[in-house]
Amino acid sequence: MPADMNDYFKKKKPNGTNNSNKGNGNNGGGGLKMNNTGGGGGNTPMGKAMPWIITLGVIGFAFISFKPFTIINSGEVGIKVNTGKFEQKPLDAGLHFFIPVLQKIIPVNTRIRLITYSDLSTGELGDDYRGFEGGLRRNPAITVLDKRGLTVNIDLAVQYRLKAESAPATIEKWGSSWEEKIINSKVREVVRDVVGQYTAEQLPEMRNQIAASIEVKVKESVDTLPNKPVILTSVELRTINLPPKIKDQIERVQIAKQDVTIAEQQKEKAKQQAQKAAEVARGVAEKNRIEAQGEADKIRIEAQEQAKANQLISSSLTAQLIELEQIKTQGKFNEALKVNRNAQIFLTPGGAVPNIWVDSKNKSNSSIDKTNTENMVSRMEVPQNGN
Repeated sequence: MPADMNDYFKKKKPNGTNNSNKGNGNNGGGGLKMNNTGGGGGNTPMGKAMPWIITLGVIGFAFISFKPFTIINSGEVGIKVNTGKFEQKPLDAGLHFFIPVLQKIIPVNTRIRLITYSDLSTGELGDDYRGFEGGLRRNPAITVLDKRGLTVNIDLAVQYRLKAESAPATIEKWGSSWEEKIINSKVREVVRDVVGQYTAEQLPEMRNQIAASIEVKVKESVDTLPNKPVILTSVELRTINLPPKIKDQIERVQIAKQDVTIAEQQKEKAKQQAQKAAEVARGVAEKNRIEAQGEADKIRIEAQEQAKANQLISSSLTAQLIELEQIKTQGKFNEALKVNRNAQIFLTPGGAVPNIWVDSKNKSNSSIDKTNTENMVSRMEVPQNGN
């Protein structure tokens, strides 16, 4: 026990005891030994646990100070670095420990990322919880010279993500600025190469073909890199910004084309209307022709049938038949004379029928009728005398 503690215990003893101790130094020494044995604290439980408490405290302080662990989130991989050398196997999501000073773990984002090439003033977004580079990056629009050397600005959007399996090798080779070295450089190179093959006036018309060519060539350029460090999802051509003069010229050409198209449509419409009118006229003419042809065919058929009837009648007439008809007619005249005795009957020359009937009942007209009758008879007899 320390000396000051011995003095303290000596002062607490009774006086008799102190006196006896003075005369016997050995006893004093023995008393000191007894006090060291009985009053010491080195053998108490608190004294025995003290070294362990101190050790744990030091370890806890070191654990908090050096933080020898890290947590990898979903959508990330961890790259463990051993004394400056990258381990090629990435660490999956979860809790991982490392040895401070000798080792460290670098979390790397493997989510789908987006780079836009545009002059629009939009903010840059990222993963705020981590403080690393974000998932959305904005770069200026790509300035390209067309086939004639005119300046054209191209707006693009590229979606991609870091390949998790080869992330350690990619970061080891390309560094933390791998996006600028791989994506940005390849995209600008391909865009300038593709767009430079066309004139500014051709770009709006060939937009779809240019967009497809840019996407294919960018993917081919990225995939040819060793280990394919980046997986390219899409390359979208957003806007082609032409010079103002070229834009005005294209608008004038488009307006002229629209006017030509309208004129052609009007011409085609007039042509269709003329064709329709011609078809109607041809239809009316055909209708009239068919009607006229039908009427002519009707008259022709009637004439043919009448001729056939006359021919049949003519072929059926005989002298006996004619004589019989004359007798029948003469009999009708005789019957008529019974009613009108003043009637006069004149037979046609040769005894043909019909005969001439003259009613002379009216005396005032008898002379006229008689004269007319005589004239008629004389005219009718002329051919017969001639024969």
